[in-house]
Amino acid sequence: MHDMPSSDSVWGTQLLHEGFKRTIIPNTCPYCYTIRDFCDEHPTGTYVLGTGTHAVAVIDGNYHDAWDSGDKVPLFYFRKEN
Repeated sequence: MHDMPSSDSVWGTQLLHEGFKRTIIPNTCPYCYTIRDFCDEHPTGTYVLGTGTHAVAVIDGNYHDAWDSGDKVPLFYFRKEN
């Protein structure tokens, strides 16, 4: 793909290939809707959230990251389709 593996277009394409579906998060509160809020609203399922500079896994309402990214603002997400 002629880009770095950490590029959104590279890992996003791989997720689509693996059966995920991409959704843009509405821009109703661009600075107050956090990853923690997303987890509260999505208590079941497997997701990968993109912040524009970072990706975070969310599984059954819990985010998994190398650091506490719960206050970051997600821009889009991928959901694993069954």
